[in-house]
Amino acid sequence: MCLRYDVSETARHHAGGSPAYPAPVERLLVELTRLPGIGRRSAERLAFHILKGDAEGADRLARAIQEVKSEIGHCSVCSNLTEADPCPICTNPKRDRTMVLVVEQPKDLIALEQTAMYGGLYHVLLGRVSPLDGIGPESLTIADLLRRVDDPAGNPDGVAIQEVILGMNPTVEGDGTALYLMEQLRDRPVRVSRLARGLPSGWSMEMASKAVLADAIEGRRQLKHEPGGA
Repeated sequence: MCLRYDVSETARHHAGGSPAYPAPVERLLVELTRLPGIGRRSAERLAFHILKGDAEGADRLARAIQEVKSEIGHCSVCSNLTEADPCPICTNPKRDRTMVLVVEQPKDLIALEQTAMYGGLYHVLLGRVSPLDGIGPESLTIADLLRRVDDPAGNPDGVAIQEVILGMNPTVEGDGTALYLMEQLRDRPVRVSRLARGLPSGWSMEMASKAVLADAIEGRRQLKHEPGGA
């Protein structure tokens, strides 16, 4: 049975301020407003879309949510989202295991992969250092990255990492995270480079075109001399 509601009536409330919606609808609205960027009005539009649809559509949505929570986890090596552990990138024998590109989020990794310009491995920090938001280095996967650098056994096939490429977004927090990583890697025997500023300041990787991302990868610059160099 498909229910029909007039969206123009969604703002009505009973006298005394109690919600006009049945309890299940109100619970759905509450959960939808917990999603980032979803306010009350947006939640109402989504809820009414679900109510107007058929039961099969609602079941598919519910199953998709349940499956993404039960079947998707983080790679034990690079922390990328994956169904299998380790992830397909870490287990791909064609990837260069000596290079690790560090990014903030899985969506940044996906954006870079779409350029087909990078053939090494990744490490996903799952965030960026942001003291104002209470996010410090210990809240990220930085310790896991340093273990990969220090002990080749933590890298696929036991290959030692020779270059760490910093792929933070060009924002204040991204720059701060990159500076922290540079300091942590300073005395370790690896090259440290950062993606070139082909990425406009203030943008995120998901907003950049493939051409801009490809230029950023090709034009990365070295921040730390090679071990044993002058």
